[in-house]
Amino acid sequence: MKWKEFRGAAEELAEAAEKLFEKSGVLLLGTVRKDGSPRISPVEPFIVEGELYLGIMWRTLKALDLLRDPRCTVHNLIRDRHATEGEFKLHGRARDVQDEVTRDRFCDAVKKKLGWSPKGMKYHLFAIEVESAALFTADGNARLVKRWRAGQSVEEYRQTM
Repeated sequence: MKWKEFRGAAEELAEAAEKLFEKSGVLLLGTVRKDGSPRISPVEPFIVEGELYLGIMWRTLKALDLLRDPRCTVHNLIRDRHATEGEFKLHGRARDVQDEVTRDRFCDAVKKKLGWSPKGMKYHLFAIEVESAALFTADGNARLVKRWRAGQSVEEYRQTM
């Protein structure tokens, strides 16, 4: 499902993710390599008109991974081993975006946020379809876990450390 639909189904998780993404401006993207092994790469996220977009340099290995196998994992950056600011991850699929109107709106959003635009350059644009997500936060000597899967409500539980 699109980010806006995920936000409607699990608003607290989506809001926390957006704050964590905004704080660092970068997330970690996990893709599946040709041989089936994992690849992890930093990528800048942009939420534009209810979609989570990843603009990726032309023909990079992570982009080729997604074109071949759209399954992916997205994870915010953490600053310490305790992830005191929170930890968000989602599993989903990357959809290759070719529509020029959508790509133009993405370029406008990048320009507004970063002061430059990929317009006129070759790049890959992927929209992430969310299938499941989780938010982990510190709760005393435990972690509070909020987990969501498509078609289900948010589950909440504590993991003691």
